[in-house]
Amino acid sequence: MADTEKDLTEEVEKDLTEDVPEGQEESLHQETSVEEEASLADDEGREEDGADSGKPDSMSSEKKGFFKKKEKKDKKDEQIEDLTDRLKRNLAEFENFRKRTEKEKAAMYEVGAKSVIEKILPVVDNFERGMATLNEEEAHSPFAEGMDKIYKQLLTTLESLDVAPIEAVGQEFNPDFHNAVMHVEDGEAGENIVVEEFQKGYLYRGSVVRHSMVKVAN
Repeated sequence: MADTEKDLTEEVEKDLTEDVPEGQEESLHQETSVEEEASLADDEGREEDGADSGKPDSMSSEKKGFFKKKEKKDKKDEQIEDLTDRLKRNLAEFENFRKRTEKEKAAMYEVGAKSVIEKILPVVDNFERGMATLNEEEAHSPFAEGMDKIYKQLLTTLESLDVAPIEAVGQEFNPDFHNAVMHVEDGEAGENIVVEEFQKGYLYRGSVVRHSMVKVAN
């Protein structure tokens, strides 16, 4: 049966080729080539369409990848970040503690220094009162001269500790530095001027240790 069908197809093809004239055979070949070219063009167009259609697909895939949830970090990385954050916090707290401690130490030092200076100032006052009672003859005695040298040494020591006397007589009254214990009317003195000092005041590093006790005119 298979041989018979094969023979029939060969005879049909032979008849068809014999019946077609020579000019028509060329046209058939041309039509066949045109069809082939058209099919090739269609294939190329489909490939281009596929390439063009691939662009939005890639863009959509990129968008999808952008909006995807972030991958979970490794536990070790999380522990490292946690420990690093704790270390930074501890360092910041330590730095704040160090600065605060330095300020407290400085404040405590100043408070202690002021307390010691306040206790020394009455000794200075007594030296001044004692030297003021000496007459001219006694002031030149060896004892008086020795006491005067001790007094000056004491003042030099206080000066090296940033202790300075407050200027009072002839200055305008300032309640931040002066303590007015007496008032007098004096036409020769200016208004609100200190004319007499009863007890000398002192500063320690610009801060008042003891106010000056003064008499103010007008």
